[in-house]
Amino acid sequence: QVQLVESGGGLVQAGGSLRLSCAASGSIFRLNAMAWHRQAPGKQRELVAKITGRGNTNYPDSVKGRFTISRDNAKNTVYLQMNTLKPEDTAVYYCALSRQMSGVSGWDYWGQGTQVTVSS
Repeated sequence: QVQLVESGGGLVQAGGSLRLSCAASGSIFRLNAMAWHRQAPGKQRELVAKITGRGNTNYPDSVKGRFTISRDNAKNTVYLQMNTLKPEDTAVYYCALSRQMSGVSGWDYWGQGTQVTVSS
């Protein structure tokens, strides 16, 4: 059994910052790849940040330079620091975990999501 619980979402004005947290528990390895995805109403879910078991990170152009993913392996927790937020960042943000260190084969477990709303 694996459980992912996100926290830290909320309402923020454009230009502001938020930090999301995702705590993992259950039958997992500390070096599993983890990621953050988001989904806005009527749109496809998209990857916004990925971190491998060795700490390598990936970001799409839409968030590059503004978002930073990090992890604390001892706490089985991954974070997403979001700076200079824009209204287009508004979405439900989901934490995900892979059975692999690299995450190349996709994501096996998902959190319930946390709402991030950025106002103009």
